[in-house]
Amino acid sequence: MENNFGKVGIVAGLTTFVLLVVGVRNVLGHDVEILNFIAFSVFSLIIGIAFSALLFYKLRIAFYIFCAVFVIAFFELFRSYIQDINGQGDLIGILSLFIITSFGLGLALIVQFAVRLLTKK
Repeated sequence: MENNFGKVGIVAGLTTFVLLVVGVRNVLGHDVEILNFIAFSVFSLIIGIAFSALLFYKLRIAFYIFCAVFVIAFFELFRSYIQDINGQGDLIGILSLFIITSFGLGLALIVQFAVRLLTKK
């Protein structure tokens, strides 16, 4: 899988973009505007680069942790969209996606670093 880091990054980026557009359009029922497409594209590009970089540098443990956290973040996004707490579900959902994803990437890198320190003698 490390040899296909570019393909994994593209798939992760496209999947992120599609899930964000589907979430806003179908779950929330809002029209997707040009600025939404730009913001979703930038976020998807960042996610694709993060996935690719984890595989490029052979950080397998961090990659799998980040994948799990990423799935959890999207579940939280859609849960917030569906519940729509006080009419702020869209804002809470997208902020939780950003926060959980960034926290998950940091956690994954810390765990990978700790494992490398413990296994290296």
